[in-house]
Amino acid sequence: MLVDDEPGVLARVVGLFSGRGYNIESLTVAVVDHEEGLSRITIVTSGTPMVIEQIKAQLGRLVPIRRVHDLTAEGPHIERELVLIKVIGKGDDRVESLRIADIFRARVVDSTTESFVFEVTGTTEKLDAFIALMKPLGLAEVSRTGVVAIARGKEGF
Repeated sequence: MLVDDEPGVLARVVGLFSGRGYNIESLTVAVVDHEEGLSRITIVTSGTPMVIEQIKAQLGRLVPIRRVHDLTAEGPHIERELVLIKVIGKGDDRVESLRIADIFRARVVDSTTESFVFEVTGTTEKLDAFIALMKPLGLAEVSRTGVVAIARGKEGF
């Protein structure tokens, strides 16, 4: 959704979800136009088609919200997520974690003699697979951004 960038907007959106018992699987917010004072809120949720339509209708009635789009229903779109993963290990586990990171096109953003911090971007499924492979190699910590998405083609938000 495209919203006015003002205090309290996110609280109102989250309040709508929690007040009606809807689950938020992922939430990202960022200013997208400083001059117009606009932010984009990307929410990943689930429900029946009727529940999703109800959520869109209720969000559309909130005053600071300019536009609401369901990218999964409106056509082709691109979605990505970023994750930072700390892996602690020595010897063969360390070498194996680097080999897997290369396959997933992960970047090493920090390295010590006993640990790596990898940065990986991609779909949620790709990141989940990378994390699963790192668990037996010394996965110590995970930090994820949440999903961001944009429609493909010439149509703008």
